[in-house]
Amino acid sequence: MTKRNTSRRQALSRMAVAALTLASSLSPPVMAQAKVTRLLVAFPPGGPVDFVARTLGEQLGKELGGQVIIENKAGANGAIAAEFVKNAPADGHTIWLTSVGAVAINPPLYEKLPYDPLRDLAPISLVVNNVELLVVGASNPANTGAEFIANAKLKAGGATMASSGTGSVPHLAMELLADATKANLVHVPYKGAAPAITDVIAGHVDGFFGDIPGLVGFIKAGKLKPIGIAAAKRHPLLPDVKTFQEMGMPGVDSDNWYALFASKATPAPDLERLNQAVRRALANEGVRSKLLASGAEPSASSQAELASLLKNDTAKWGKVIRDKKIKPE
Repeated sequence: MTKRNTSRRQALSRMAVAALTLASSLSPPVMAQAKVTRLLVAFPPGGPVDFVARTLGEQLGKELGGQVIIENKAGANGAIAAEFVKNAPADGHTIWLTSVGAVAINPPLYEKLPYDPLRDLAPISLVVNNVELLVVGASNPANTGAEFIANAKLKAGGATMASSGTGSVPHLAMELLADATKANLVHVPYKGAAPAITDVIAGHVDGFFGDIPGLVGFIKAGKLKPIGIAAAKRHPLLPDVKTFQEMGMPGVDSDNWYALFASKATPAPDLERLNQAVRRALANEGVRSKLLASGAEPSASSQAELASLLKNDTAKWGKVIRDKKIKPE
């Protein structure tokens, strides 16, 4: 073999080693970027929480540099999804989007749960606010919350109020309204919001508190009348509907917020990475406008703010549940 060939072989060998070294140094970040994040939803596909998850998911995947897969784990009022994320690897790649019920209402409502939100879950970020709206059927004579309460006080037996179930946010919002006004409001629980709304439209039940995203279509179609907002300020989709505070009925504040949680043992850097990605995703104009059009209000938060909100709402709803002696169905 000539000296020239030997030198050429050595040069090629050095180039190959350098290429392999470069490839190996690049591989871990590329693999990390491509890792899938599982976003759990404790409801079937097609519902309001699922809608928010799917609206957020694609952009969140881009912000995380990977892919977000939505997994529906419905059942047991959120307990199945909660227990799953509680026991998932604490690596920031299994997260849970939940409404307020499973994390702030279930603990005081049920004597035994397979999870404790404060002990087993790590807050990531608030995602949306869904304030409760009081609606009546199109033929109901009340056009405002004040008129509804005045009519309830004149009516023998009071006014009937549908809910999506005992201990649900609509039920507890009704209890706040009853306390604020001393009106006789008779609770009529249903198995879900859909049959409750159907009976309000038909006039079988007088009123219903619900999330605005689930009601706005019926309002636009003229089947339901919005008569009161259970929040500190009016809603951008319904600027003419007054809050109960404005109508002289303070304390009727009810927000069925949705937020993201991970396993409690998830490292702080992973939680911060997720929090920042959620903030960027919710700031995306496409995501933001789609959520606002549905009636949900994008509301990113810090981890500490979500932890405080969870603690305060658990205490708030726990008091209502205890004072009213509410028991699960």
